[in-house]
Amino acid sequence: MAAIIEVKYFNSFVLRKTTANDGSPVWNGSRGDNTYPQSGVDNNNKEWFVEEARIKGGYNNTSVSFGARAYLIEEEPNSSKRINALIYSGIFNSRTGINKTNVFSVGEDITKAVDPANGSIQKLYAEDTNLIVFQESKVNRALIDKDAIYSAEGQGSVTSTNLVIGQIVPYAGNYGISRNPESFAVFGYRKYFTDKDRNAVMRLSQDGLTEISAYGMKDFFRDQLTDLDTVQSTGKVYGGWDNYTKQYVLSLQPAESNKFKTISYDEEVRGWTSFYSYKPVSMFSIKGSFYTVPKDASFISDSVNQVNINKGVYMHSASDVTTNRATFYGEYQNPSITFIFNPNPSIQKNFKTISYEGSNGWQVESFTSDPTGKGIPSYGQPENYDTIETNDTTQSIYSYNEGAYDSLGRVYPGQLVPPIYHAGFDRQENRYVANLVNNSQPAPGEISFGGAVTGIKGYFATVKMSVDGSTDFGKMKELFAVSSEFVASNY
Repeated sequence: MAAIIEVKYFNSFVLRKTTANDGSPVWNGSRGDNTYPQSGVDNNNKEWFVEEARIKGGYNNTSVSFGARAYLIEEEPNSSKRINALIYSGIFNSRTGINKTNVFSVGEDITKAVDPANGSIQKLYAEDTNLIVFQESKVNRALIDKDAIYSAEGQGSVTSTNLVIGQIVPYAGNYGISRNPESFAVFGYRKYFTDKDRNAVMRLSQDGLTEISAYGMKDFFRDQLTDLDTVQSTGKVYGGWDNYTKQYVLSLQPAESNKFKTISYDEEVRGWTSFYSYKPVSMFSIKGSFYTVPKDASFISDSVNQVNINKGVYMHSASDVTTNRATFYGEYQNPSITFIFNPNPSIQKNFKTISYEGSNGWQVESFTSDPTGKGIPSYGQPENYDTIETNDTTQSIYSYNEGAYDSLGRVYPGQLVPPIYHAGFDRQENRYVANLVNNSQPAPGEISFGGAVTGIKGYFATVKMSVDGSTDFGKMKELFAVSSEFVASNY
């Protein structure tokens, strides 16, 4: 049924029809009853609406834009993912109350794209008036509120412009952040991250990109980062900056939870200095303290320190004297250091002694030579003679306190009566020294072996030293230098 609407200015109104739930026409001019007797439809479901078409409804006033029509049908409603593009909204100013973060004007150039061949954008970092864009295979620098103009000779100069994101300039080097933005950490002008696809750990500074994993640890990171590529892609690489020790801490966590490696990098020595026994999922620094968050956030009981630890956020390098060192998340791990004696690599040697400068309480867990290749042949198979590798080893060396005993053979430090002897390290001229007692199995052709031989034979030796469990337990242990006396051997 037709309806006649009397309006003052016909061109000031728009009559809009919408879709009713039951398809019957509903006029919003008068409600009438709450429901239609015939259909029982709520009268509030209106189908026809009258809207103003001009500002204030004035004759020939400015027409209101039609804008987006909610009832229009989009032919291709599928979403589009632009993994290599940036888009920005209007400005936000908290001082003046301007908030246009929900405004995306299609009339302005508000998008910026990078090369899709380098993968998706994984990380954005704003530095001064530049925006650093980390892709999977590339690192770019985008200018903010400025642009670069190049002359015919190729010289560039920066000029001010109204562009929010200006020209995008890539850094030299085919490195990116892969798909591990959680490895990113920053201190000053130095940014650290991993490139798992290229088995590299990177530093971005004012001198450009540098592969810091090549500082003595190239093979290690090649193997560890490769292990992160699992079928479920559950491997993670967490990075953080330790403001207390001034080190970049990196935790490599493959799918198998017990195979994680947490390691630190020191800029002063340009090397990887320490392995840690804790497994964090987040790391950050506040002022002079370093904090980590473990995977399981809860309160736990620390039986070593006799306190309850908030496992949600853990502060490292605490100044509390009651806190035992090498205790992370309530679990104590015995600190140790492993190094190699390799003087004159081409000379066969016999290592006789070991000495160190540092704190009391260090012991030697193992002292092992390189493989000699002299094995015991299997019966009836002489061809296996040189295929069974053997190593020369020494007996473990006690620390200065734990190796002490008196003339009665007692080894309890609190009950010893002078004179006191030392079966392990002894103190001489402010150094701790000890003899190396051989603990190897006999090799073919050897007459003397084991405890009857002083030291071990080899081209080089791998040594593992750790702190004991009694000398100033939980306190700081320093180790400045370790040396060994050796003689040339002709075995």
